Amino acid sequence: MIHFACDYAEGAHEGVLRRLFETNLEQTAGYGEDPYCCRAQGLIRQLCRNESLEVHFLVGGTQTNTTVIAAALRPHQGVIAASSGHINVHESGAIESTGHKVLAVPSRDGKLSALDVRRVYQSHWEDETREHMVQPGMVYLSQPTENGTLYSLAELTDLWETCQELDLLLYIDGARLGYGLMSPACDMTLPDLASRCDAFSLGGTKQGLLFGEALVLANPALKRDFRYLIKQRGGLLAKGRLLGVQFCAILEDGLYFELSRHADRLAMELRRAFEERGYEMLYDSYTNQQYPVLPDALLAALEEDFLFSFWSKPDGNHTAVRVCTSWATESRAVQELIRALDRWDGT
Repeated sequence: MIHFACDYAEGAHEGVLRRLFETNLEQTAGYGEDPYCCRAQGLIRQLCRNESLEVHFLVGGTQTNTTVIAAALRPHQGVIAASSGHINVHESGAIESTGHKVLAVPSRDGKLSALDVRRVYQSHWEDETREHMVQPGMVYLSQPTENGTLYSLAELTDLWETCQELDLLLYIDGARLGYGLMSPACDMTLPDLASRCDAFSLGGTKQGLLFGEALVLANPALKRDFRYLIKQRGGLLAKGRLLGVQFCAILEDGLYFELSRHADRLAMELRRAFEERGYEMLYDSYTNQQYPVLPDALLAALEEDFLFSFWSKPDGNHTAVRVCTSWATESRAVQELIRALDRWDGT
């Protein structure tokens, strides 16, 4: 069985595992106060071209999202997100468990616009009974989105300026940020993104690490006592150096971006194969996540040898699935899927 269901099925890149093995018996301070975490923090600041950024390492994406959102909002506030956003769909109410509401906005492609944000804001503040409602205090987006789509630099700039005008914090979930930045359709750099938000994450779990996310704080108001909050939310790893070692291994020589480019290239190869054979794509994605709409009979045949993620049923005879490449996907796996498409005789 060849897996295309997600981008975190494999363990970790061999370079990461090698560094973990080489440093295994070293004794360092715990909880991220070790030379490796310090080195990795410096690398991220350098890549962002901003030495004032504060960087923290957490165990997983849900802990990262929950911690930063809970830290940013007052008790009566909520976070604006696309209805398909990860915090609204795939985190088991983690945000709500902290006492905050996700203010979901319908979105066809998974993206929020500055106009969406302004409408939610105005709807609240123009309501005479607003003190009975959850007040918008933050905007959440991911780059790329859950649908594999990308924000352009102009769209991100518009969102950032709107949030600044309306006094809303902007947080970018970057669990797949490398796949976004290395996409042939991406027109922004990491420094571009880092200068247009209050906080963002740089994902490791889906990008070649065993586990771990880097949370980058730009807004000084978010930095105060943040380690207390990481501990409180269960995201502070006692053996914190394991996170620092992994991020050093993947960032020092550009491996993070090289692996991301590899996954995107293979995903684009699959997209071309689906489209050339007449299959529509549910979303216009240029990242490692692709969403072909397949006849149910073809899908049943493919699923004998390939694993995909179900996404939606556009009609009674077709199914949209997520076909996901990763840092570890091999070209031969892509070619086998393409050959399987060509073998199907339509019955």
